[in-house]
Amino acid sequence: MEAILLVGGKGSRLYPVTEHTPKPMVPTAGVPFLAHQLGRARAAGVGHVVLATSYLAEVFEPYFGDGADFGLRITYVHEAEPLGTGGAIRNAATALSCGPDEPVLVFNGDILTGLDIAALVEHHRVARADVSLHLTRVEDPSAFGLVPTDVAGRVLAFTEKPDCPEEIVTDQVNAGCYVFRRSVIATIPAGRPVSVERETFPGLLASGALLHGVVDQTYWLDLGRPAALIQASADLVRGVVPSPALPGRVGEYLILPGAHVDDGAKLLGGTVVGEGVHIAADAVVDGSIVLDGARIEAGAYVRSSLVGAGARVGSRTVLENAVIGDQAEIGGDNELLAGVRVRGRASIPDGAIRFS
Repeated sequence: MEAILLVGGKGSRLYPVTEHTPKPMVPTAGVPFLAHQLGRARAAGVGHVVLATSYLAEVFEPYFGDGADFGLRITYVHEAEPLGTGGAIRNAATALSCGPDEPVLVFNGDILTGLDIAALVEHHRVARADVSLHLTRVEDPSAFGLVPTDVAGRVLAFTEKPDCPEEIVTDQVNAGCYVFRRSVIATIPAGRPVSVERETFPGLLASGALLHGVVDQTYWLDLGRPAALIQASADLVRGVVPSPALPGRVGEYLILPGAHVDDGAKLLGGTVVGEGVHIAADAVVDGSIVLDGARIEAGAYVRSSLVGAGARVGSRTVLENAVIGDQAEIGGDNELLAGVRVRGRASIPDGAIRFS
């Protein structure tokens, strides 16, 4: 089976994490997030993956190569200019080799899910659908594409991010994983930006194509914001959602080679400690990501945060829900932040950002 992974987005809401790293390559539970997606695709029977790249496209191939080390064959297709979701799918399809009636999996590169991928493909085959969509139910669907279906699962309409409450006719939303009949991809216009949500899917419905929705309410998380990325990492480490790419045992923390954790330091909540990190005595790191070479000084408390590579969190500094940029230094020697809580819209030094 073949798959297309859409990994071309800039991830601007994750800045500064994505300043030099595309969102799918951001370390999540010890490896680039994309490694988890590739591992799950391989486990579902995918043998060939086409990566649809654009932003910082040059960083993918040095890490993943031809895919052999991951049990896959990987092909890279680059967009010189962003083509949108539909345009990216059409552009990447030039590297597919399957027949016109064969299924092609398509994944968004920023979704963590416990979906049974093989079951989605089987639903697609049984329904003889032109396109099948993974749908999930959410409490507040207003920020997502709404996809109502009939009792048989046939998609009835698409409302991409409704403008008013009256347009919210279902709590079923587009979860970012599809199965396309190969010939359907060929109908997407080539060489220009196309939104699969706003143009391709509504157009297929209008033409009488069969779009089939599969509602699955296993774990699902959109990693578009820092809090979600940090949560996803913690959930992977703790085994809330399984991944064959996890570089260690499931547990309360994951310590990568070369890290040093002093006696008396406490790690919990799915924390990841990167290579060369030093966490001093009496520090507490809870549900956070500490990237390579960072230093957490004595008595610091870091919760639900991301500490960038080479950054330093000073002694007795308290961080909650923070993203600290690479090489930043906060707290401790900095009198403004020594021993204070950094949260919400609190002021912090250049090189770091915060989020609510």
